[in-house]
Amino acid sequence: MPEFIPGLQLSELFYKEAVEPILHAKFPGLVYAAARLGHGSEVLGFDDDMSRDHDWGPRLTLFLPEDVLDSEKPKIDEALKNDLPHQFHGYSTNWSLPHEDQTLALVESSSGPIHHRVEITSTRRFLLEYIGFDIAGELTPADWLTFPQQKLLGITAGKVFHDEVELKAVREYFSWYPLDVWLYLLASAWQRIGQEEHLMGRAGEACSEIGSILIASRLVQDIMWLCFLMEKRFAPYPKWFGQAFSQLKRSVELTPIFDNVLRSKNWQERDQWLAHAYETAIRIFNGLGITDKIPEQTTLFYNRPFRVIWGGKIAGQIVKWIKEPLVKRISSRLLIGNIDLFTDNTDLLEDPQFRKVLGQLFKE
Repeated sequence: MPEFIPGLQLSELFYKEAVEPILHAKFPGLVYAAARLGHGSEVLGFDDDMSRDHDWGPRLTLFLPEDVLDSEKPKIDEALKNDLPHQFHGYSTNWSLPHEDQTLALVESSSGPIHHRVEITSTRRFLLEYIGFDIAGELTPADWLTFPQQKLLGITAGKVFHDEVELKAVREYFSWYPLDVWLYLLASAWQRIGQEEHLMGRAGEACSEIGSILIASRLVQDIMWLCFLMEKRFAPYPKWFGQAFSQLKRSVELTPIFDNVLRSKNWQERDQWLAHAYETAIRIFNGLGITDKIPEQTTLFYNRPFRVIWGGKIAGQIVKWIKEPLVKRISSRLLIGNIDLFTDNTDLLEDPQFRKVLGQLFKE
């Protein structure tokens, strides 16, 4: 096995040393962009030795103008099949046909056409396939709320190696939510916390220790989601959620608190550490300066011995600052947030065909 090279670095080298010379020699004057975006741990910078067993290797995407894609794609594909090297920095450039789970792997080859992973598309078709959105249209609040964050991250992470089709501008377009959608998501995240913050202690008090632990874990995840929102960072899918959280500014302060929540021996100890987490989160939120200051101290849940921050009340305070009419109407009816906040089902998050159906949740 050759020495590990981070996949994003390998893709850039593959473009500059192998793909670009072919394009320059055989397609002079071609207007295009080259990048490594979309699916893959290497797009996020989280790949390692283990990542190399599938869907990892010399690969990238070429973006052509829409009006020449159909005519130029077959010719470029053929040139790459015949002219790319069979080996690149110790790695095969030849890929298997899809396995049953639709993954691909590198296959050794020394002669004949190469089954490469230089995907050739246009910006419009890439977005249609990846998130089910036509860039020729206008983004609506329902669009933003049905784009999974892991997909938005796949568009805005990674790296662009060459750009003559304004790919960087498209990435900037998707870089973060409009202000009022962001406020709606912040309110929805606090609403989720408010709906369960009193249940951890109640489950423990009723002698359901496993129930108490499960609810505490959910609340920790909800606060982590809130932190991604507060730092204007898209969160990845579960495998890398914790690692990406560790890169947030506030993770240094909150990670030890979360560790204590999850390692607590009983619900009373858990309650104390969760209260600390709530108070830290609302202090961070107040530091954003986007609403009037909200009280930062937890109090008892009515006359029960469970400390809460009253997440539902915080949500109500945030909603008051929403101005955009459609987002305001959505927030007056329901605070379920975006697709990531109301489902973790992989099929719903990965397949963009469900966006149209899910968008009905936000229609009047």
